[in-house]
Amino acid sequence: MSSNNPDVDYTSKPVDRAGRKSNLSMFMVMLGFTFFSASMWVGQQLADGLDFSGFLWALLLGGLILAAYTGSLGYIGAESGLTLDMLSRRSFGTKGSFLPSAMISFTQIGWFGVGLAMFAIPVAKEFLGLEVTPDHMPWQGYLLVAIAGLLMTASAYFGIKSLTIISYIAVPAVAILGTVAMVMAIRNGDTGLVEQFSKGTKDLGVIAGAGLVVGSFVSGGTATPNFTRFAKNGKVGLITTVIAFFIGNSLMFLFGAVSSIYAGGNDIFEVMLNLNLFYAAVLVLGLNIWTTNDNALYSAGLGLSNIFGLSKKTMVLVSGVIGTLTAVWLYWNFCGWLNVLNCTLPPVGIILIISYFMNKKPYLDGSEPTRTVDWSAVIGVVLGAIIANLVHWGFPAINGMAVAAVCYLIGQRLQR
Repeated sequence: MSSNNPDVDYTSKPVDRAGRKSNLSMFMVMLGFTFFSASMWVGQQLADGLDFSGFLWALLLGGLILAAYTGSLGYIGAESGLTLDMLSRRSFGTKGSFLPSAMISFTQIGWFGVGLAMFAIPVAKEFLGLEVTPDHMPWQGYLLVAIAGLLMTASAYFGIKSLTIISYIAVPAVAILGTVAMVMAIRNGDTGLVEQFSKGTKDLGVIAGAGLVVGSFVSGGTATPNFTRFAKNGKVGLITTVIAFFIGNSLMFLFGAVSSIYAGGNDIFEVMLNLNLFYAAVLVLGLNIWTTNDNALYSAGLGLSNIFGLSKKTMVLVSGVIGTLTAVWLYWNFCGWLNVLNCTLPPVGIILIISYFMNKKPYLDGSEPTRTVDWSAVIGVVLGAIIANLVHWGFPAINGMAVAAVCYLIGQRLQR
């Protein structure tokens, strides 16, 4: 690594010992990664369909599955020091890696744009008193999107250092203020949490609820190696990922559930407004979205850098501009499609996991991959994504991973 132009984000090289971060820094980054506002939407669905006991069981079961998946990727990222895209070059081939890189970049730019609108639209409605509909967005709303997009793109541009700083600020603020608001809402309600959960049709099973938990962040979780590669070692990468995902996701689901049953919304922002905590609500909403959006844009920049051979910083800027310009349209038109695309990334992750544990040497010795395309990996991802989207029995993400794993293992057997 050149001293004149150091790549502090190790875009195309393993993270060396000097680049590794403290355990606390890694925990904060990973916890901020899981603070995903869209997960609160899932919390609302869980509260509508499950009683309190079922809600907790769904969180536990879904959380275990999600933790096993992301924890494995977290371990691999920390042990190898490689990004998702560099791992893909070894399992999919140098050109085959363009497929997972394109998939992660496309979905993360999409969620970045949706996140911008998730901040701008509520603030425009509540703070500026504007009328916002799918057919009309006042110019002030677009200005809010542009300002938020500029700030979030700037912090992602400066890489892991700025992501760590934002996480140190945002994680305690969101966790403390959000939890205080949630407790206040429960205490101000007519009934307790368990009684409030019992109201409604309750037509969702625990397995289906756990499926929603898994699906809420399994696509974003595929990018885990991009961040855990800075951990001290594989054990730290595994532990920080598992704990952060359990705590972060559980908080988001609880925020969404309490918002739904006490305020009729799906966001802690609405609860805080009802408690006359407007400025705290804006702060929590903004910081919550900022942490996830930064990680999304960072991953998109790494993915596009792998495809086009340009610097990560350049591709972060490109991704930020695209996400900002399309934010409002994405929010009103593309959330459903992004949820469909969520099913396409778990097959990528399971192939990375299998490939690493089948043959660790190429991942750890610093050698460059020689294969151009591993067709068993490519076909596995395509078939896995199709099955995950078309078969609605069980867990879509796990269905996709199972198909991808079988295709990849058969392909590797035939090649040998």
